[in-house]
Amino acid sequence: MFQNIPEVKLGIVAVSRDCFVISLSEKRRKAIVESCKSKGIDIYEAKTTVENEKDAMKALEEVKAAGCNALVVFLGNFGPETPETLIAKYFDGPVMYAAAAEESGNDLFNGRGDAYCGMLNCSYNLHLRHIPAIIPEYPVGTSDDIVEMIKDFIPVARAVIGIKNLKIITFGPRPQDFFACNAPIQPLYDLGIEVQENSELDLMVAYRAHKDDPRIPGVVEDMAKELGTKGNKYPDLLPRMAQFELTLLDWAEQNKGSRKYVVFANKCWPAFPKEFGFEPCYVNSRLASRGMPVACEVDIYGALSEYIGACLTCDAVTLLDINNSVPQDLYNENIKGKYDYKLNDTFMGFHCGNTPFCKLKNGEIKYQLIQNRLLENGQTPDFTRGTLEGDIIPGGITFFRLQSTSDGELKAYVAEGEVLPVATRSFGGIGIFAIPEMGRFYRHVLVEKNYPHHGAVAFSHVGKALFTLFRYLGIKDIAFNQPKGMLYPSENPFSSK
Repeated sequence: MFQNIPEVKLGIVAVSRDCFVISLSEKRRKAIVESCKSKGIDIYEAKTTVENEKDAMKALEEVKAAGCNALVVFLGNFGPETPETLIAKYFDGPVMYAAAAEESGNDLFNGRGDAYCGMLNCSYNLHLRHIPAIIPEYPVGTSDDIVEMIKDFIPVARAVIGIKNLKIITFGPRPQDFFACNAPIQPLYDLGIEVQENSELDLMVAYRAHKDDPRIPGVVEDMAKELGTKGNKYPDLLPRMAQFELTLLDWAEQNKGSRKYVVFANKCWPAFPKEFGFEPCYVNSRLASRGMPVACEVDIYGALSEYIGACLTCDAVTLLDINNSVPQDLYNENIKGKYDYKLNDTFMGFHCGNTPFCKLKNGEIKYQLIQNRLLENGQTPDFTRGTLEGDIIPGGITFFRLQSTSDGELKAYVAEGEVLPVATRSFGGIGIFAIPEMGRFYRHVLVEKNYPHHGAVAFSHVGKALFTLFRYLGIKDIAFNQPKGMLYPSENPFSSK
């Protein structure tokens, strides 16, 4: 039930240099549209072929009237440099440029379009005008090739649209001992994101106003259904958590203002459990499963990173601590010789209990062991209950984060890997993660570049889309887990000897 994620309404506009045969560009455009339809991709075909600036304005009106919020500009031949770039300048949404490959060695007179050359001039003109656009890794191809580019473009476009229409709502100051969650918010405004910061008292007032809300029993029933008999360890806790879930959902609806989409970054300890009477983790997990992440510890950039993952995958995401190393004995018993990873390729990703139920093996409502020690002296848990715990399901993942530096520069990292089907023998929402050359990545990216301990997790490999998105957003420092033999700038070249 992803109601907090944009729907991409795609259009395609063909361009043609006025000294080339216009029908060539139109014929090739039509072939792309037919190929899209055969593969289940809905795309609006603009009938205006752009040869000049007036055509560009006419085509823009056409796609706007059709409700398009993302656009493919197709160079069916060489293309007119200025008009084709003005399309991206004046279109209110992400734009991808692609160019036609030549079709036959038997038709290189009237059938030759020179779009290979035209793409160079197009990219040059985009740069002159400082217009952001998406140009695929190899942007020239047949109709079927370009459909594959379009398939890659759609999730990126969805994320761009989501970011542009996003509000991040926070409750509470960022924790004193978690400076890593503190970061300037100016870069968020530069991305077009709105931020609304609130007090924990505001949240408490809103929560109390939802006492005896008639919708609570329905949410309790839905929670019990999701958890099942085994997972529902504390049925008496569900009404409190249902009240809190309704509080957040109503706050989002009432405070989104000019924005279409909302995520949260909320204070969750140490005052929260005692004053509210529960840990918020399970509720946070439920909203994340619907495309509305709630980041722990007022981690604003963590919330944004999670939302980006949700937009790219249309799937549940989570936020985890890059938490602890895998013990040597556990590695020797369960990983070594069974999986092609060194010990320092592995680590445990953990958080108290915010990972969605659908991403856990045998998820259960439990209590926060660390907070129980701190706030309830290790006694029978009461208000420290409310975490959703279990081992994270195995499979491919992408660990990533978009972050601002202390001086307001955006940077990002992306690393693909997997969760291993190996029991963690620990508590919380936790999994044993394996990322090739993680040890080097940890030292020369995460430590060297001062990243915080939180990372967003998408439950599939979306590194390609993330890299494209971050490039589109103008981020120059995009780090990844470099393979062995490819040294990081800070890596000691003699350390492997």
